Amino acid sequence: MTTQWNEVDEFAKKLIYNAGSTIRKSFSSTLNIETKSDANDLVTNMDKEIEQYFVKEVNQFDSSHKIMGEEGYGDSLSTLEGVVWIVDPIDGTMNFVHQQRNFAISVGIYHNGTGKLGYIYDVVADELYHAHSGKGAYLNDTPIPPLKPARLSEAILAVNATWVTPHSKVPYEVFGALVHKVRGTRSYGSAALELAYVACGRLDGYLTMRLSPWDIAGGKIIIEEVGGVVTNLHNQPHTLTNKDSLFAGNPSVHEEIYTEYLRGKL
Repeated sequence: MTTQWNEVDEFAKKLIYNAGSTIRKSFSSTLNIETKSDANDLVTNMDKEIEQYFVKEVNQFDSSHKIMGEEGYGDSLSTLEGVVWIVDPIDGTMNFVHQQRNFAISVGIYHNGTGKLGYIYDVVADELYHAHSGKGAYLNDTPIPPLKPARLSEAILAVNATWVTPHSKVPYEVFGALVHKVRGTRSYGSAALELAYVACGRLDGYLTMRLSPWDIAGGKIIIEEVGGVVTNLHNQPHTLTNKDSLFAGNPSVHEEIYTEYLRGKL
């Protein structure tokens, strides 16, 4: 049976907007906050509720569609065979808890491993970054133009401060040299938003040591639709079935950084 991608697109947008409304209404409520891997890895009742909402609605929409979600309410997958929704219900949970801003809903929909539909919804700003493969990328209803070449010396990169300070598991000297080359750095605390900002040119690149598939899936589709590049730090494609490093950026910036700073040094 042929997938009707326009119908899936409209359905996905409805779910995302509904989920965003639920999250905004939760701002006046007391959150149930738990920790996962460590004290900085937070999860709230809203993360769980939103993911459960996606799982329920997608299963009712088409039971053949599979779901990979951060909180584990979807399917346990080792491949992206068939139609797979990769969902992060709240990317930037620490920001959600502490700031009630700078977080996003991230959804990537893949067919046999190929990205078809990507969404990043900045809930507080009511900004939906979205892309339909082969049909362009948009910020709400406004087309996002293709990325233009940029010079590294004039670039702004998203890099976590942890990666440029002494660290036993991070080649901080490599990142430190890069930080001194570019015009500036930023860290927003939400991988999804940082990928969205790369897509629309607010950032020229984003580098990080370790992300999960749901952190990457939606943004990868959007960035590639405007001509950007998404790889790991070794310039290899993601499988989106395991954790990996991430290097997303404007093509010219991506090439210069990899060639001059990363190749053979990681």
